[in-house]
Parts: sequence; C-alpha cells; structure tokens
Amino acid sequence: MTAAAYLSRATGAGLDPHEYQRVTAGLAGLDQWGQAFMSAARGHLARAAQARTAISAAGHLQVAARWFHFATLGPNPERALAATEADTAMGRALDLLEPEARRIEGPSFTGWLRGPADAAATAVVVPGLDSGKEEFHDVINALLLRGMAVFAMDGPGQGVLTATTTVRADYHQVIGQVIDALGAESVGLVGLSLGGYYVAESAAREPRVAAAVTVSGPFRLDWDALPPPVRDLLTERAGGEEAARRFAGQVDLSGLAPQITCPLLVVDGGQDVIPGVTNGEPLARLASRGRYLHLPHGDHLLGNARPDWLAAAADWLSAELS
Repeated sequence: MTAAAYLSRATGAGLDPHEYQRVTAGLAGLDQWGQAFMSAARGHLARAAQARTAISAAGHLQVAARWFHFATLGPNPERALAATEADTAMGRALDLLEPEARRIEGPSFTGWLRGPADAAATAVVVPGLDSGKEEFHDVINALLLRGMAVFAMDGPGQGVLTATTTVRADYHQVIGQVIDALGAESVGLVGLSLGGYYVAESAAREPRVAAAVTVSGPFRLDWDALPPPVRDLLTERAGGEEAARRFAGQVDLSGLAPQITCPLLVVDGGQDVIPGVTNGEPLARLASRGRYLHLPHGDHLLGNARPDWLAAAADWLSAELS
C-alpha cells in the first residue's frame, strides 16, 4: 500500500489531487497515515465553521467526511473514531444542502436516501471491503443527476458499522432489509470492489433487484493466493482468520451467476490484477443478461478511467430501471 497507489481512488472519492499530494508528501511512513488524513479532515471542519454561506460550509463538510473516511484505509489506532467523524460530517453536510435527505437504518445497515421523493427509480450503492457510504460521491451524483433516488449505505463490516459488525457473504439478506425499509417495489444496485460480489449475490437471490452494476467486483476469492495485506484486512473485517477464510471460501459466483435473470453490467479494469481474485468476466458470461465492459487501462475501481465508464453505466442503469 502506497499513497501513490491510492491517488485515483482518492480523486474518485472527491479529494483534490493537489491537496492529496501535499498531505501524503509529508508522510514519513504509513504509520502516520491516519493522523495526517484526520488532520486534513479537521482543517476542512475548521473552514466549514468559518464559512460565510451554508453552501460553502456544506462543501467543506463533505470533503472532511471523505478525508475522515480515507483515514480508515491505512494504519490508524483511531479508525473507529475516523469512521464516526466521517458519518457525522456527511450528515451535517446533507442537513445544509439536502434537508430532505433521510437517514434510514436497519438491523444490518445504515445510510442516506437522497433524491426526489417521487423518483421513478431507486438505486442502492453498495461499498466494498474497506469502503463506505462517504466514498463514492461521483457514482452517487451521476445517479442523482439522472433523476433517481439513491441510497448510499454501510452494511456489515463497512464504514461506520465496522466497529460493531463483521462481513457476511449472504448479503442479499441485508439488501432485502434495505428494500423493505425503503418501501420500494424494486431497486437497482451498484456494487464497487467487494460490493460487486454483494450485488451479484443479491441479484441472484433477491427477486426485487431489477438491474445491477458491478465495478471491480470479484467473481471468486482464493484465500491462499490473496496477498498478505488483503488477508489481514479481511481478517480484521471478519473478526478473525478462521471467519475470514470461511468468508473468502463463500465468495464464489460460479453457481449463482446463472441464477441472475435481471440485466447485469459488469465493469472491469485490465490493470486490476490482485492475486487470489478472479475478475468479473465469468460473471458477465454466465448471467443470462450479462454485459461486460472491460477497460484495459483501468485500475481497481477504475478511478483512472472514469470518463470511459461512469456516465455510460449511469445511463445504462437509468434506462434499465425505467
């Protein structure tokens, strides 16, 4: 893990690349990651407090939320505090910018529902192993601009729920709770990184999923081949190595992919090569209505290739849900 390796992910999350490079240039080692990123976040909290308008204050609060979230991605003894601060800052920003946004919570999830109350379609954005609802603002905005209601969520082992829950492979149970709480007849799903598996698994087992998009999602995990940093992260989010091994063994869409009958768009980057992770081509091929978008130059989460897929994926999902 290096700061440079996270640059495209950071810019995709809405962090200014110049500020990101300034903050990370001062790191003597990764052990300073959390402190430096939380300090940057608090700088934006201070700017929000001094802002002359609600729009400016909300903008700084949104950026603070993203810096706090990124503070959870590296070594940080205050990771739980950073996740809570990210959640709080985003809530304060939405109070100012979108007072109609609603916090919706259930036994296994929490998140924000944004967009028109009378929207014709609802999309749920599902994060991955170490991401959360504060990260994928560009995806959320793309869906909002197309008139959809959007629920950005944290599920088990994700975001603000990391300290109190652990990952689970039967994510369709969580998506079912979300759909019930939203009161929707059907939803579209967008899953990023491990969220891509969660979305595909849900599309196979939850009949109210009307269309789905996966971005850099795994088709299969091989625990023994995973690099040590990924195994360590999964062990942390699963609550122990035995649970992590068991979870990794369940991340296999070979049998589930043919059960996906809704429209499915699978987006992969050719530069996204992680040992022990099988990318999404088999998922698109085995699903009856699967479509595969492969970008040879794309990295993990395709933050370096957003013009090549984000607008097209948002248009595709909007069309399928309408």
